[in-house]
Amino acid sequence: MADLMMMAAIAAPALEHEPTAWHLSAGAWVAVGMLIVLIIGVLMGAPQLIAGMLDKKIAGIREQLATAEQLRKEAEALKAEYEAKARDVHKEVEELRVSAERQAAEILDKAKADATALIARHSAMAEEKIASAERAVLAEIRGKAAEAAAAAARALVAEKHGAAADKALVEKSIASLGRPH
Repeated sequence: MADLMMMAAIAAPALEHEPTAWHLSAGAWVAVGMLIVLIIGVLMGAPQLIAGMLDKKIAGIREQLATAEQLRKEAEALKAEYEAKARDVHKEVEELRVSAERQAAEILDKAKADATALIARHSAMAEEKIASAERAVLAEIRGKAAEAAAAAARALVAEKHGAAADKALVEKSIASLGRPH
């Protein structure tokens, strides 16, 4: 370990002494080089060139912002238009629903009225058919009763009247013709 210490002591003075050129260290030479580059850049118009590039970039960004603002306004206008259309569609749908309900109620009422009228017509027709059948039956019964009465009267007249009774009846009828009633 002592050997190491001795070697460190011998190497220490060598580390303290840095190489220099014209009495400037390496860091000083870097600073001088940067200063020369900056001076050349200023003389060649680098600041104006950089400012021009930055101005172009700023103009491009402003143009993009203006385009974005225009697109935002157009999007808002389209959104408002579609919202208005959606409200109109909802309103129209509601109107159609109300109209359809009203028409359905009208159709139902008309169907009920038509069914009631049809039932009334059928009832009236049935009653008329029944009355007609009753009249036909009554007429037939009256006809048969009249035929039976006529047959019975013929039989009675044939049985009870003779020629003398017929003569008396004819004379009585002729006599009643001349008198006022």
